[in-house]
Amino acid sequence: MRVTCNWLRHPSSTLLTLGLLLLALPLLSRYLLGWSHTYGYLSDLAIGSLLVVILHQRSWLLSIALLLTWCIFTLSTAELVNAVGRMPEPTDLQYLGDAQFVSHSTQGSGLSQPLLALAMAVLMALYLGLRSVQTPRRAMPFARAWLLLPLALFAVHTVGQQFKPSEADQWLQFNLPHKLLAESTNGAQQHLADWLAGDEPSSPPDISGLNQLDLHGTPLLKQAGSARNVLIITLEGVTGAYLQASRQAIGSSYAQDPMPRLSQWAERGMLTTDYVLHNHQTIRGLYAMLCGDYEKLDSGTPKGVELLNNPARSEQCLPAQLRERGLSTHFLQGAGLRFMAKDQIMPQMGFDKTLGRDWFKNKPYLEFPWGMDDKAYFEGALGYVQQLRKKRQPWMLTLLTVGTHQPYSAPQDYLDRHPNAKLAAIAYLDDAVADFLNALEKQGVMKDTLVIVTSDESHGLENVRLASAWGFNLLLAPEQAQLPTIKQGVYGHIDLTASVLDYFAFPVPSNIAGRSLLRDYATGRQIISYTNGLLRQHDGQGTLTECDFQNVCRRYASTGFIADSARYLGRLSGKPARLISQQAALLDQSLSNGGQIKQSYQFANQQPIRLKPSVSDDWADNLVGAQYLTLGAATQTTVTLKIRALRMDKKGATLQLKTKEYDRDVDVAIPPLPLLTRDKPVQVSFTFDNPQARKAFSFHLLGQGQGAIEIVDFSVSSLPLPSEEELLAAQESLEEVAPVSQ
Repeated sequence: MRVTCNWLRHPSSTLLTLGLLLLALPLLSRYLLGWSHTYGYLSDLAIGSLLVVILHQRSWLLSIALLLTWCIFTLSTAELVNAVGRMPEPTDLQYLGDAQFVSHSTQGSGLSQPLLALAMAVLMALYLGLRSVQTPRRAMPFARAWLLLPLALFAVHTVGQQFKPSEADQWLQFNLPHKLLAESTNGAQQHLADWLAGDEPSSPPDISGLNQLDLHGTPLLKQAGSARNVLIITLEGVTGAYLQASRQAIGSSYAQDPMPRLSQWAERGMLTTDYVLHNHQTIRGLYAMLCGDYEKLDSGTPKGVELLNNPARSEQCLPAQLRERGLSTHFLQGAGLRFMAKDQIMPQMGFDKTLGRDWFKNKPYLEFPWGMDDKAYFEGALGYVQQLRKKRQPWMLTLLTVGTHQPYSAPQDYLDRHPNAKLAAIAYLDDAVADFLNALEKQGVMKDTLVIVTSDESHGLENVRLASAWGFNLLLAPEQAQLPTIKQGVYGHIDLTASVLDYFAFPVPSNIAGRSLLRDYATGRQIISYTNGLLRQHDGQGTLTECDFQNVCRRYASTGFIADSARYLGRLSGKPARLISQQAALLDQSLSNGGQIKQSYQFANQQPIRLKPSVSDDWADNLVGAQYLTLGAATQTTVTLKIRALRMDKKGATLQLKTKEYDRDVDVAIPPLPLLTRDKPVQVSFTFDNPQARKAFSFHLLGQGQGAIEIVDFSVSSLPLPSEEELLAAQESLEEVAPVSQ
């Protein structure tokens, strides 16, 4: 017993525990997760040894802070890669540490790596316990020499990246702390290089090759299409790698076949395999495909939200164009509409009817936090199509599924047949959408309807190159015999609006960009995408340039955009590299006249909202769609809120307004909302300053009670903060008109 106690009190015990936690555990978990890569092991050793040197015999508080941060980063990386096939970006860091988001996203399945979490907790508890029984000692002077070890490992990793770059996914080559360190270091180096070179800002780059309308190709159809109706089926998060013909077209090494039934349907239509998704996030994908414009290639306020203040641009979106030509237009999704303000954005795009989870009267087969499971959803959608066909008016219907959104929805028999919930949900969707297409064909819908099957975004795949940007477009038309089975060429969501209008031979507005899928082009085209933290641009002449989080751009020889592999051509730096980010910035330009400095949004739609007896989740229970806004630096934001009761019991309703940035709670001075009763509405107004820009800023209005409410007003406006000179002038003006006291 004495020997044991003496060993526990010896500093070597804490050093050994630190080594197990920071060195052995990351290396072992990397191997077991199938993330083996030389650069990855180097990254783990470099960060782990650096933390060991920093923490050995240092303060207890420093140890807790750094180890807890490291554990959250490591576990969050494993969870996010497993869930959506990508490594965290810097903008994700705050929200990955949000326990509420994690609990919501893993609902029903728990953590995907519980053993990793358990091992971290045990080793960290052991280390802190050992520290508590040991007498603090001053760090030895020669301990600083050990810093040479992690520095040498960092140097080897950097040199290897320079002379032998890898196309492997980011999580295979970096751990998250190393990724953040590399990003900040390379950013500083780039600024220093620019300053030493004396580079001056050049004239704006030419982006006409990216945002122009090109209908000069050879039409595939001899005349306008014969279909009366348009049906766009949008599958949540599905990547092109799931379709067999898409994999075969590029010689993909991805061996699984998650959607065999949709793959069979793809053989009956025209499948575009080199199909680019430009962003993550559903609202951004819907905007790009339905408005023929690049969404912002960053995390700024979505253009769909800005569309609320731009009716002229809204009129050029596909639903508005088809409505103008006599079609009734409909949007039906399986989730609630208020999140991301789709209850307002979709009508602004031109949909006559915008319907969500509340519309469905058929009973779901599964309880799913985001909305209807896919089988029940498509059964309801089939009924909606039947209602439309009873009317004489032609129609456009856009469908959006939700079952393949994290944490994924599938019955137990599917879960039993597949290795994880993600693949089970994909298989469940495959059967649901195939049954839906079979029913449409049986009922004769295909004879007079242009059907397009695509996805809003890609949730990515491990070890599949460009999977986060790899989409698909399956077009089923009455004129199928005139169309090829595989559509050659590079296309993307930006082309969908122009393609549908071109099918009907309708004029295409000048502000719509892209090419038509119903035409063949003799030359390549420029196209751009931002997914998984990588900005990628294809020049249409055989070169793909990829710029990563380190502000490092690499060039690859690639005939198309999506390819299983590509020949490395070398690095791109200086002005040519900056040109790509400048082009992206121009494409990101706000639809609002005032940009991000002057903003004004109204998120109230004055529709009845039924309250729940209790609130359990900031996302599923949110009552307003004011999400992912960018509030410019040096601005002041004013929020005005008015809510009245429509039906309410005597107890009234309890309301709370929360704010988040990157999906994590932030402290903003919001006055508490009073109790809402039948005879006393809630009305508040408050302001807060934004000294620095706030990005991905969201409002979450929560309410619980028995009854229904109406949000009469939820306005958000931002104006520049007055300067010191303006404040001084205002003060002097007040003093001049104020009465002089005796």
